[in-house]
Parts: sequence; C-alpha cells; structure tokens
Amino acid sequence: QVQLVESGGGLVQAGGSLRLSCVAAGRDFSGSDMGWYRQTPGRAREFVASISGSGNLTHYADSAEGRFTISRDNAKNTIYLQMNSLKPADATIYYCTAPSGTCFDDYWGKGTQVTVSS
Repeated sequence: QVQLVESGGGLVQAGGSLRLSCVAAGRDFSGSDMGWYRQTPGRAREFVASISGSGNLTHYADSAEGRFTISRDNAKNTIYLQMNSLKPADATIYYCTAPSGTCFDDYWGKGTQVTVSS
C-alpha cells in the first residue's frame, strides 16, 4: 500500500550534478522525517541526509555536507536530494526512507543508481 519511488539517478562526470526525487504513495508523510541512504551491494547502507517533516531541519553525513542538499515538497509528498560536485566515491545506489509507524522498521524504496565517471 505504501510505496516509495526514487528517480533521477544516472551517469554523470565527476564534478557534475544530479537531482534525486522520491515520491511517496499510500500515506501522507508531511509530518514525518524522511531521508536518503546509499548502499553499494555487499556493503552496509550508510546515511546520507535527513529532513524533518516541516522541512526546516536537516542533517547530513560528513561526506555529503556542503555538496548535497535535501529538500521536500509536502504538497507533492516528495523529497529531493540535490547532489553537486559529485565524486566517484558517491557512485552507488541511493534509497529513500520513511517511517512505517512501527517500532522496528521503515519504508524503503527500491533505489536509484548513481554512477560517477572520472
């Protein structure tokens, strides 16, 4: 019933930019924190950025600080991740997350692939 769909990934040269989007369906997450994680197959997922329900509070991983910007449009039930100055180390699969309302899990999208060439 609840579905998160990421988009906007692709191939970009080092130093370039991408804008990821995550559209949530099935539930209104306007009052909920949401975020972005990334994961390379075979490695643990790592936190990238989060944003409060109102959009006025954000938090970034050290690797993203100063280069990435998370934002949201609650009217569209969508969050974004603007990624600038991309590095090859940023190349992996990016996932959108939202709270499930339970104590033990979150909703996750299926991911969008970001590839950065040098």
